[in-house]
Amino acid sequence: MLSKRVIPCLDVRAGRLTKGIRFAGNEDIGDPVESARRYYEEGADEIVFYDITASAEERGIFLDVVERVAEQIFIPFCVGGGISSVADMRAVLVAGAEKVSINSAAVKDPRLISEGAAAFGVQAIVVGMDVLRVPVSEAIPSGYEIVIHGGRKRMGLDAIAWAKRCQELGAGELCVNSIDADGTRDGYELTLTRAISDAVSIPVIASGGAGNPEHMYEAVSKGGASAALIASIVHYGQYTIRQCKEEMARRGAKVRLAW
Repeated sequence: MLSKRVIPCLDVRAGRLTKGIRFAGNEDIGDPVESARRYYEEGADEIVFYDITASAEERGIFLDVVERVAEQIFIPFCVGGGISSVADMRAVLVAGAEKVSINSAAVKDPRLISEGAAAFGVQAIVVGMDVLRVPVSEAIPSGYEIVIHGGRKRMGLDAIAWAKRCQELGAGELCVNSIDADGTRDGYELTLTRAISDAVSIPVIASGGAGNPEHMYEAVSKGGASAALIASIVHYGQYTIRQCKEEMARRGAKVRLAW
């Protein structure tokens, strides 16, 4: 059995680390480079960096920040936000990332997934999914809808159907973020996470809602996720990466304890 991963998420706006609740009320909470280094030293398995306003502002990602983070860590590093072409992917990978995360651009042009996989390999392509719980309908039979541009635009696209298509097109991994749970610290949306984990054979990262290590354990056990993405609980010093992993291990999850 592969070890379950713990992945801190750095949401970055204007070059600064930020955090909000349900994609709103974001506040400046520090330097992403310093945070990345600290999480690496604490035992994070990967780091994810999102330039959260790049897509909505229709601009490229802040490559200088990507480069500075990459210089400080020696674990897999995934970068997303404003990536809308193979050239954008190449620029991010050259800047030091091992993976790229595409979200809004992939929904608008799914060929981007297959083009990226062909150019850089499926292992380098992560598709981020921002998902909103909605009433079940003919268009959204799962009751989960894909939303883009940082939660600003609903797409009328069923999340389960989209997850399956992403895998078919060559995505190597899916990061499934529940807008309803994001930043609340009330726990991951386990029904959503399990539904997508069961629908695809590629790794699924659970995102949105972690409030304690028990929630993380539930994401990888009940939710079937390969990894738990975390933000607020480590950004605000509630837990360290080490404490999260030790508690997950105590509950029975296989995690990498490298200390």
